[in-house]
Amino acid sequence: DNLAYVIYTSGSTGRPKGAQLCHRNVTRLLSQTDSWFHFGPEDVWTLFHSYAFDFSVWEIFGALCTGGKLVVVPYWVSRSPEDFLQLLRTQRVTVLNQTPSAFGQLASLPQALDKDGALALRVVIFGGEALEPQRLRTWIEHHGDRQPQLVNMYGITETTVHVTYRRITAADIGPQRSPVGTAIPDLGLRVLDAQLNPVPLGVAGELHVSGEGLARGYLHRAGLTAERFIAAEDGSRLYRTGDLVRWNAQGQLDYLGRIDHQVKVRGFRIELGEIEAQLLAQPEVREATVIAREQAGATMLVAYLSAQANHAIDTAGLRTRLGQVLPDYMVPAAFVVLATLPLNANGKVDRKALPEPERASERAYEAPQGEVEIALAA
Repeated sequence: DNLAYVIYTSGSTGRPKGAQLCHRNVTRLLSQTDSWFHFGPEDVWTLFHSYAFDFSVWEIFGALCTGGKLVVVPYWVSRSPEDFLQLLRTQRVTVLNQTPSAFGQLASLPQALDKDGALALRVVIFGGEALEPQRLRTWIEHHGDRQPQLVNMYGITETTVHVTYRRITAADIGPQRSPVGTAIPDLGLRVLDAQLNPVPLGVAGELHVSGEGLARGYLHRAGLTAERFIAAEDGSRLYRTGDLVRWNAQGQLDYLGRIDHQVKVRGFRIELGEIEAQLLAQPEVREATVIAREQAGATMLVAYLSAQANHAIDTAGLRTRLGQVLPDYMVPAAFVVLATLPLNANGKVDRKALPEPERASERAYEAPQGEVEIALAA
């Protein structure tokens, strides 16, 4: 029960909060997931992430506590998909942990899709961000879903890196939300409404986690600890994640997004992840992030995109297709196409680095016609 580490995460007020995790939190994470992964001395891991990001806890101790080899990735290599791919090959890495955004940039390289490219990967584990399975379409078409295995693990710092486990296969490819699967065996999952009542199957609610992975609380933040780590009716501790999820018909969880990422546009409450899922379902789109920007006193949705290799994005046509599957208030007002989306030090999309959209009309110029239009245009 001795303190092992404190990792600071961003707070909604802008003041970071330090989650306190114990040695047993980490050791039980490894023992409880061993039947899925069987890590051992033959494995080669990468330390890709900053040690200030809790994904690194899994990378460091997952390798060292099972006798594996840990390759420390230089920062400049982690920012260069080409150099990182070369490292994976030369070091014969078998266990790769990535955010979906970072892996998307790696998988977009033509040489990463070469079956004869000498990759030794046996498992790729996703975490840190929501994984939309259609982002893996091109990878699975070239490599299949068995070697390496693809695993989505939802988690949060306050519950010791990972909470759930879900194998991703070719059958998952499609415009569905992020499937995060079932709980690590010593954790409990509850999907509750604002009054802490269980919600029905298929209904969105806030995920609450119980069990052996919960942190002590926040360092020197007793009030915030009491607010986020609450007592259930049976006396157990629950951590309020702030994440929206729902139970599906298979008894597994689908991740819907952060509660604080919901926005209101023209009076309608919108989950930005739903728009992103539809964008990623388009064949020419490789990456997609949607944010809400305030402009002239109104909220405007802006979509940031990058294209698949050898594809171009026709934003006018894309807008039309979105309008066929989404209500008009969910269709972004502006589309910004970038070569690649910027990532922060943790390998997540850096929303603060996304440029302001240029407000330009996507319709061709039409000269004024008639006396009235000519007078108005003068």
